[in-house]
Amino acid sequence: MELSVLSSGSSGNCFYVESNKHAILVDCGISCKQVLERLQIIGKKPENIKGIFVTHEHSDHIAGIDVLARSLSIPIYSTEKVAKDCFLCSDKSLIREIGKNESTKIGDLTIEAFSKSHKAVDPISFSIINKKRLSIITDAGFICKNIEENIKEADFLCLESNHDLKMLEEGPYPIFLKNWIKSNTGHLSNMQASLGILEYASSNLKGVILSHLSETNNKLDVALKTFNSLIKERFDLKPKVIVSTKFLPTEIMRI
Repeated sequence: MELSVLSSGSSGNCFYVESNKHAILVDCGISCKQVLERLQIIGKKPENIKGIFVTHEHSDHIAGIDVLARSLSIPIYSTEKVAKDCFLCSDKSLIREIGKNESTKIGDLTIEAFSKSHKAVDPISFSIINKKRLSIITDAGFICKNIEENIKEADFLCLESNHDLKMLEEGPYPIFLKNWIKSNTGHLSNMQASLGILEYASSNLKGVILSHLSETNNKLDVALKTFNSLIKERFDLKPKVIVSTKFLPTEIMRI
C-alpha cells in the first residue's frame, strides 16, 4: 500500500492511497487541475483512482470533487446526510452513500469509516487496510474513543496537528473562532495530536504524517518539535515523522 498527501492544510486537503493500481482519494479540497499536476509529480496515473471518500462537507475537503469526479467518472463515497445536505457533484449517479462503521472494498483496499467530533453535518474519518492499516484522521475536536481505537491499531497515521495553542491564543483570530478551534468540535492541537499518539499508539506504528496545519496558528518546526519532545518518552515507539503542506505532495510512503 502506498500513500501520498497531495495537499493538507486549512485551504485544501487531499490524500492519495494506492495498492496494485487501485487508488482512492480521501477528500478532494483542491482543484482537479492541482490533483492532476500533483499526481504527475509523484508518478501516479489519475485513471487508477476508483473512488473519492468524503470526510465532511467543508470546502477545504470537497472543493474539487465535482469536476474531478465527472472528468474521470470516479464514484464519490459519502454519508447520506452529507450527500443530501451539501453539493458534492452535479452527476448524482456518481454518489454512493455509506454508513458510519461501514466497510467498502476498492480492489484489495478495505476502507472503514468511523465517526468523530467536529462541527459539520456528519463527520467521519477513514482507515484503509491491506495487510497493514493506515488511518487518516483530521478535523477532530478531541481524541474520542473511535480515534483512540484507530490510533491503537494503526501501522501508519495521517493525524491532524492543526495549531499551537500559544500561537492561536496570541494570534489574530476573533475570540469566537479561537474558542471554536479549541473546543471539542474544533481541531486537534499539536499537543493533543502528540499526546494521542504517545498514549495510544502501538509499537507497530512505523510512520506519522502531521496534517491539516493552520497557516496562521502553526509552523512546521513547531509541530515537529512538540511531537518529538513528547514521543521520546516512549522508547518502543520510533515512527518516521514528516509534515504535509498545501504546496506540494509528500513523497510516496510505502506501508
